[in-house]
Amino acid sequence: MKKYILLALTALIISSCGEYNKVLKSTDPMVKLNYGKKAFEQKKYVQATTVLGDIVDLFRGKEEAEDALYLLALSHYENKDYASSGVYFKNYYTRYPRGKYTELARFYCGYGYYLDSPDPQLDQSDTMKGIEELQSFLDYYPKSDKVNIAQNAIFELQDKLTLKELQNAQLYYNLGNYMGNNYESAIIVARNAIKNYPYSRYKEDLEMLVLKAKYQEADQSIDEKKADRFREVIDEYYSFINNYPDGPNRKEADNILKIANRYAGY
Repeated sequence: MKKYILLALTALIISSCGEYNKVLKSTDPMVKLNYGKKAFEQKKYVQATTVLGDIVDLFRGKEEAEDALYLLALSHYENKDYASSGVYFKNYYTRYPRGKYTELARFYCGYGYYLDSPDPQLDQSDTMKGIEELQSFLDYYPKSDKVNIAQNAIFELQDKLTLKELQNAQLYYNLGNYMGNNYESAIIVARNAIKNYPYSRYKEDLEMLVLKAKYQEADQSIDEKKADRFREVIDEYYSFINNYPDGPNRKEADNILKIANRYAGY
């Protein structure tokens, strides 16, 4: 029985491959479109993208053009080739701004970049594209049933960008006064991140880093500038505590205040 089952499976695979090769050689766009739909339904996404890619431009101006382009984009998406799917989804909604798949094309275009977004220490071009495309989707379809998914994805992508900025600011802080005042650079990077991403979950960490950097600047200043700079530290402390009175950094912030008060003459 096992032998017969194996033979049947082998025959099926050979038949399937034979059909695919036959379709590849066909010059009839409809044959390839129908096979592309069939391959997609069978989750043979590589085969679907191959045959649909051959014909997507041949249907221009025809009724089948819309289906062929959207299915090509969706096949790349399901194959986890989000970069290619993003290109084709964008081509679709640009070519068919009121098409029957435009809402989904805009959503999947952005969500694919979200799924493909790399770790914070790497280049964040796809992260930026994801935010841009998803925000565009929300602008066009504010009542879509995918609004919550898109919004949560944007928040996650923004947090990733914020974390990258936090890491950059922390690097400047760790460099200290090596070859210049890196504490000031840390403050600038952190404050820009707070301005650009005011609802990030890393906002407290960024504000604490600003307080610590200002403290280090004051502590390492010449005597003539210490008092004024520690007064700035005190102002920064109260701004921080007003925002996070019960946060995990409260104890460290209070210790900074004690030292700052002593130098500021309070």
